Amino acid sequence: MLLLVGVGIVLILLALPLDKETHKELFQLLALLITAVITLSSTTFVSNALAGFMLRGMQSFRLGDFLRVENQFGRVTERGLFHTEIQTEERDLTTLPNLFLVSLPITVLRSSGTIVSATVSLGYDISHQTIEKLLAEAALAANLKDPFVHIMELGDYSVTYRVSGFLEEVKQLLSARSKLRAKMLTTLHNAGIEIVSPVVMNQRRLADGLRVLPPQSSELSHVEENAVDSNPESLIFDKADAMAQIVALKEQREAIREEIAGLEGQTKSKKEHIGPWIEQRITRIRQEEERLSLLIQQAESAKIE
Repeated sequence: MLLLVGVGIVLILLALPLDKETHKELFQLLALLITAVITLSSTTFVSNALAGFMLRGMQSFRLGDFLRVENQFGRVTERGLFHTEIQTEERDLTTLPNLFLVSLPITVLRSSGTIVSATVSLGYDISHQTIEKLLAEAALAANLKDPFVHIMELGDYSVTYRVSGFLEEVKQLLSARSKLRAKMLTTLHNAGIEIVSPVVMNQRRLADGLRVLPPQSSELSHVEENAVDSNPESLIFDKADAMAQIVALKEQREAIREEIAGLEGQTKSKKEHIGPWIEQRITRIRQEEERLSLLIQQAESAKIE
């Protein structure tokens, strides 16, 4: 449409009954207007395109990776020339301009694993060695590896602790954070430690030695375990999972194609009695390639929008 409009304007100018000098001035004015429009309106357009090339060149993140930039957090679902789309914790899709991504620091969770942490503040009346031991046990109960505890702050009324552990499966990040906090509550309460810092004000009298702890119930414990074992990430990041699966399948197919090319090159240089074995190997690999192509086609057709 833009091309047709431009050609139409040029034809109209050529059809006007004017002398050559006037035609020349009109064309110069038209060129000046077009240049001004492109200069003023394409700054963001070109900047986002260049930022897209820059992000692809750096390869700092891939489809399916967890991405945090400023106050935005989610998993990458699409990477375009002008924008990057992420799926947030609310399952919504957020579009981020590429210029925004290259202008601010980006945090990418490593696919090999990440550190999951949680903080809690407790009173000075409990030994920090006891707290550190219990928090480390809570991290292990939350299926985190190599837990460690740091004392973050000595406040006026309480001590702030942070327990951390290594999570191998980053796709379970949200559940792991919740599970860690739940295990901290369970472990501390079972040890008779109140989590009532920094200041608790009760408007009723309590008997001496009475602690503020939730009631223990086997049914509640069973319900808690079932809730923790659920997998909300499969619902929250469904599109991100689908895109990551497509990328993984394409990478497998590309590796198979490279292997086929290598084997076909060998058939030309190997002796005749080795050739048939290579041909059989190529046939089996081609069947695997067709299977992956079918899976990719099915995944792309079922891709969630």
